[in-house]
Formats: sequence, structure tokens, C-alpha cells
Amino acid sequence: MTTSRLAPTDFPFDSLTPDSGAGADPVLVEIVQGSLAAVEMEVETAIGRTSRSPMIRDAHDFRAGIHDRKMRKLTGRSYSALVHPVARDFPLEEMVPGDVFFHNDVYESEGGIGHLPDLCVTVPVFHTSAQGGKPEVVAFVQAFGHHDDIGGAVPGSMPSGATSVYEEGLMVPPIKLWDAGTPVQSALRIMTRNSRMPEALAADLDAECSACLMGAQRLGELFDRYGRESVESAFDAIIDNTTKTYRREILSQIPVGTWVWEDYAEHDGVDEPKLHTQRITLTKTAADDPEGERLIFDFAGTSPQAKGPINHCGDYSDGVFLKKWLAPILRNLAETPERMAELDVNEGIVPLIEMRFPPKGTLLTPEFPAPTNARTFVILRLLGVLSGVIAKAVDGRMPADQETIRYTGVYGKDLEDRSYLMREVLGGGSGGRYYADGEDTIHVVPDSRNLPTEFTESRFPFIVESLGLAVDSGGAGQFRGGLGYEKRLRMLKDAHFMSIADRSILACWGVKGGKAGSPFQVIINPDTPQERRVDALADDEFVAAGEVICIRTTGGGGWGDPLERDPDLVVRDVTWAKVSTDAALDDYGVVLTGSVRTDDLAHDADATERERQRIRDARPEEPFFDRGPGYERLSGGSLSAEVDWL
Repeated sequence: MTTSRLAPTDFPFDSLTPDSGAGADPVLVEIVQGSLAAVEMEVETAIGRTSRSPMIRDAHDFRAGIHDRKMRKLTGRSYSALVHPVARDFPLEEMVPGDVFFHNDVYESEGGIGHLPDLCVTVPVFHTSAQGGKPEVVAFVQAFGHHDDIGGAVPGSMPSGATSVYEEGLMVPPIKLWDAGTPVQSALRIMTRNSRMPEALAADLDAECSACLMGAQRLGELFDRYGRESVESAFDAIIDNTTKTYRREILSQIPVGTWVWEDYAEHDGVDEPKLHTQRITLTKTAADDPEGERLIFDFAGTSPQAKGPINHCGDYSDGVFLKKWLAPILRNLAETPERMAELDVNEGIVPLIEMRFPPKGTLLTPEFPAPTNARTFVILRLLGVLSGVIAKAVDGRMPADQETIRYTGVYGKDLEDRSYLMREVLGGGSGGRYYADGEDTIHVVPDSRNLPTEFTESRFPFIVESLGLAVDSGGAGQFRGGLGYEKRLRMLKDAHFMSIADRSILACWGVKGGKAGSPFQVIINPDTPQERRVDALADDEFVAAGEVICIRTTGGGGWGDPLERDPDLVVRDVTWAKVSTDAALDDYGVVLTGSVRTDDLAHDADATERERQRIRDARPEEPFFDRGPGYERLSGGSLSAEVDWL
């Protein structure tokens, strides 16, 4: 039996000052923390206003981040890439003002880049001491986002059947994109030459570089105003405060012990659908543990790397990217939802988590040149696996599952015979929680959104016939799962449809009696004799002019027994067209009276109680997690996994 291991790193967690910020002025710490948040937001606003591609400008599928000279992330509103590969290849002492670094090479990114369309720009921040001398690097401003096309086998650079990273587009290890304030035109030309959308790519890169340079100037002014020693002490204090807060408020909610849970990706684009396992063994150590109180995430038991592009390179630099990616799930253990919203995830969570990886050759530890463009199937699933394994530890006091990102789109020639690519990141419903229903149609990327109908209809050859909530998509529960989208496009010209999506067989699971949500589906010409389903992984499904594409995204899983849901809330959901009348009876046991049409919809309390008791008496013992009917199909007939039971 093989054992799991730590991921080596050349950049161990370290502080800037001898006392780790203990002596920092608390007022200045607040000022610095607010300034960092303002600079980050200003950078993102500048990118959003000056970029060109729909994915960056309109869908807002990008992030900014600010890091100190030890490569530690200081801001906590969202995840970002890593500075580590830039510092690895370019010594800080050789950097000069005006330098801009670029990379997108997954295997050279220290785990910070998941697939090649995610392009990353990094700008060092400089400060010159009062005594003069050479400017020194004191921080970094970074932006990375998902771009429309970086070459490869298919438009959009996400070939669903790729078996090698060479099919996925241009790989660029860390390079200088600007040298001392001057763009390196040869590098820019190589990148735009490899893109099917060269003008949009060039404009996006210019926006990102310029915004990060502006952000570096703003941070430089902060150092000039308060001095390097004071600002770096504040940086240490910001990170140390996060560590202390999470240890006090979050880790304390998990008892000492060990729990195991797993979930699955359903297909990899190459092999037939099957269960691609992602497993976490969670251990909470005691306060007197020789290595300290911490959470250990052990990924032993994860499936071998896939032939297709669902692999993710997680075992680099101590797993530091995955630590920060997964840590937001921990916030659900906060005392109140309001407190949860106040908790940032910066580098301060890193000392609290220990990552242990299986040997090379798994979904999380793939070997080059394994393809990775659909790595969301793994890293999004890991969010749910962590939530599930913690739920086992805290009697379900965690949200049910959600799948809130997938890529769909169309490409071809527009009405003026120009090539186009329209790609959209449609969200889905979030899981029900122990105190509230899930949210409808959310996106995993903060501030991202679906493309505006007014924009898409004016730019692309289709009509958006409808965009609304997918009725009954949220998993039934005492607290219902959030609903996914239903979007219908009517093509005005022949085109090809593309989709990179998971959860089309395996639904988002429900917990503690809650039921699974509805899976993702795409139907061409719904409710007609010409109706046909499209696989969730598709590169070039032909759609003729006049045909309708119907996309239904996933609903979140439900939390708690649906028979415990307040009947008045079920009546409300039927009135709002979130739950159908059939589901009200079948899933919730609510006997309705009247109708929405006559504005007298209500429920019969006595009949509802009798119906609910009938359902309780008839149903068998159920596991802690409900995976929906798709699991039986892929598991060989099993209704649940062994780990689904407490």
C-alpha cells in the first residue's frame, strides 16, 4: 500500500518581521488592510472597463490579488494564482520597475494555474528607502483570468477529448511580457498569433498589464507614505490575525478525530462515463499535538489520472494553492452567516492546513503531459468533498452540494460572415444550509455573471428566447437547494455548440435527509419531434439556423428532511414557480388547495400531515448523503457509497 506525502516547496511559510507583526500599530493595520482591498478593487475595475473579450469584460471571469515579497497572499476577497513560479525563475533582486511577468503553463505554475486559458500577469512593487539606493521589491500585484482562445485543437482552447496538454493551446512558462516599462512585442506577437481571437487577446493583456502596473504604483505610494518597516509589520499582522481567527472561531468547531468521504467526476471526455474518485480523509489534531493544532487533508484513495482533460496539478509548493482554494468552505462553520461573510481567506490559513498527496499519477497529481483543460471537474468537486467530510464531523452543519460553473457556447460565422466565439460561464444553484435555502443561479467566481442578453443579441447570430430559473432543479429539503438556470437560444445562422460541464449524471448531493438537485442538461429543439440531447462534453455539436438550444444548469442539493419543510414555504415556492405542484406533493408531501391562476393557492394542513406520515412510514432507512439516481447507474447498481453512512 502506498502512503501519501507532503508536496515539496522552495517557499516555506515565513514572516517579514521578527515578531510576525505583533508590534504593529493596530490603527495602521486597519488602514493598510483597507488600502489593499481598495487597490485590488481598483485593479479589477480597470480590467473590467478596458478589456475587450466577453469572458473578461462582461462575464468578469478574472481575479486580482496582492502578495507580499514572501509570496504570501494579503487580500482575501477571492482566490488568485501564485507568485511562486515568477520568483522561482526571476530573482527578486534582478527585477526592475516596469517589469511585467506572464505565465500560463500549468506544469510550471507551482499549482497556481489550472488550465491554459487562465493567463496570469504579475507586476512587482518597488520601494526606495529614505537613504536612497536601488529600488527593492516589496510586494506583487497579480491578475489572472480565463481568456477566450489561446490556440489548441478547438475554438476556446478546451478540447473535451484531449489526451495531451499539447492539444490544449500555447504553453508559456514565466517570461517577461514588459521589460522595464516597454512591452516585449515579440512575446505578445507569439501569443496573439496562436489565438483565434488575436485582437481581443491583445486588448485583454494590455488591460491586465496596465491595471497591475497602476496597482503597483498605488502600493508603492503606501510604502512611501508609512515606510517599509511599518507596512511590512502590518502585512504580518494581517496574516497572523487570520491564522488566530480561524483557529479560534473555525477549527474549534471541529472535534478531534478522523473522517472520510468521497465524491466523483462522472466522465473525462475520452472513456465511457464512470466514477472518477476524489477522496479526503480529514483529521483534526489536538491542541497539544507535537506539530500543532491543524487540519490534515489526505487525498489518498483518489483515482488514477484520467486519459481526458479532468486532471488538476495540486501537488506543488506544499499544496498552497489548494489550501487557499478549499479554505472558504471552512467559513461555513462560523457562528453566524454574518460572521462568515466577514472572514477573509488570505495566507493566514496556510499554517492551519496540512496537505498530503498520493504518489504521482492521480487526478490530483498528474504527470506531464496529462491534459487539464476541464480541471474544474476535480477542483470544484473537492469543494464538495471537503464540505461533505466536515458535515460528517459536525452532524451536518454544512451546506449541501453545488456545481456553479460550466462552460457553454456557440461559434461559427455571424450574419456578416465574420468568425465569432461566444462562450459563457453559467452558474447554478447552491446547496441548502442548516438555516436557509440555497441561493439561485450563483457563480463560483465572485462578481462573475451570465452575459447580458442585450450584448449577446447585438453581437452574435442568435436570439435569447428565454432566461429564467429551472423549475424543480433545487434538491428538496427542509431547506431547499437553490435553482439553476434555464436558457434558450434560437440560432439565426448555422453554428456549432460547445459544452464543458460535469454533473450531467451525478447530481449535486443532499445531506441529512435532503435530496439531490437536478443534473445539468442540454436539449436541442426541446418539446418537438426533433428533440435531441447533447452530451455535457461537446466540442462541435452542429446546430442549424432556426433550431433552439435549451440549457438547464444544476440545482443545489437540499438540506434536511423535506417533510420537515414549512408547508407555507412550499406554497410560496409553487407561487413563485420554483417548485411544481407535482413536486410539492411528491417531494414535500404538501396537499395544495386552490391555484396560482385564481390567486388562492394554499394547503390543507390535515391532509398534508396525513400524506407526510404515509411517506415516512413507506420509505426505507436512508444514508446521510443523497446522490440522486445517477449514482446507481455508474456504481453498478449501488444506491449509495459506504462512506455515505455515519
